[in-house]
Amino acid sequence: MSTFLASSLLLTLMLPLSMAAQPPIAPQTTTAAQQPGGPNSGPAPAPPVLTGDAVQHPGVPVGKLSEKLTLRSQIYDGMLSDYWIYVPAQYDPQKPAAVMVFQDGAGYINRHGDHPALNVLDNLISKGKIPIMIAIFTDPGDISGSPGTPTYKVVEARAKKWSYTMKTAMRGTEYDVVSDRYPRFLHDELIPEVAKQYNLRSDAYSRAITGLSSGGICAFNAGWQRPDDFSRIITWIGSFTAIQWHETPEQLDGGQDFPAKILREEHRNIRVWLQDGNNDQENPQYGSWPMGNISMANALKLKGYDFHFSFGKGPHTAAEGGAEFAQEMIWLWRSYDPAKTSETFVQDPDEAVKPPFRVTVFNREP
Repeated sequence: MSTFLASSLLLTLMLPLSMAAQPPIAPQTTTAAQQPGGPNSGPAPAPPVLTGDAVQHPGVPVGKLSEKLTLRSQIYDGMLSDYWIYVPAQYDPQKPAAVMVFQDGAGYINRHGDHPALNVLDNLISKGKIPIMIAIFTDPGDISGSPGTPTYKVVEARAKKWSYTMKTAMRGTEYDVVSDRYPRFLHDELIPEVAKQYNLRSDAYSRAITGLSSGGICAFNAGWQRPDDFSRIITWIGSFTAIQWHETPEQLDGGQDFPAKILREEHRNIRVWLQDGNNDQENPQYGSWPMGNISMANALKLKGYDFHFSFGKGPHTAAEGGAEFAQEMIWLWRSYDPAKTSETFVQDPDEAVKPPFRVTVFNREP
């Protein structure tokens, strides 16, 4: 896994010239379907083997995962949203627990998958490397039961425009839109529902959020829009691209605008880990995932944010993020003190003296 490079960052530009002549949606051939990360990702190395705190160990107390629960949202006009609640073995109802929200949650709860978050939570909580926390694993919602509502009409129009399913279009409407709507869904609906059952901390110092791909930009957007709700953010293969740019008249910003927003808008008190790989998507509809993440990292660096950028060789999959998730969590929650409710995050001095990331194109003939 690559980390910070002192003077240059090697980036493979994976989009062949012939791609420009193809229709917006690449044909789903058997070869494309087998390409890790999809047809717009580059050639992928073998996924890393999960070791250490990513796997279960004998004797480590195992937290409890709830059955699948469903919430009906008013903010999204009757959308049904599935979620699961993880409660660590060390949870004491008399003591408020930290909180972490996972987008595309079903993928994280498989202890034998490529990003088994439950194993990491059990191991790191047992070792005292992260606080005792309630984890909320939430999936994108389903609007199909609310025809005629404003949200349904927007989702239906997007599905028809891009030949998406309604579920895919709903995920983009929740996750890729740069606004405070999804953060309000978390603040006003989902977290309060969980708080009916469990004693949760309400300070942003004790709350984290994460996601991958569109869930990655969603996690960053939640912290950006509501830094008083979430101060700790992890994004994997984040879609800082034009997926929802001008999809409706109200959507003036897209994910590709976040680097500029970081540079020009008021500083937020957030700590951010970005993960991506140089074989991530070069997408003919929405743009470049690697370049978007590099731009995010440089913007965060130049504005003095407490951030880390992990840039490997992976495609548009969760494999590299999952392999380093324990490392990410230790970094994200470092110096956490349950007696505190706030901390001003500053850029690490070792990072501050390093230069911005530079790009070398090495996959073209000279």
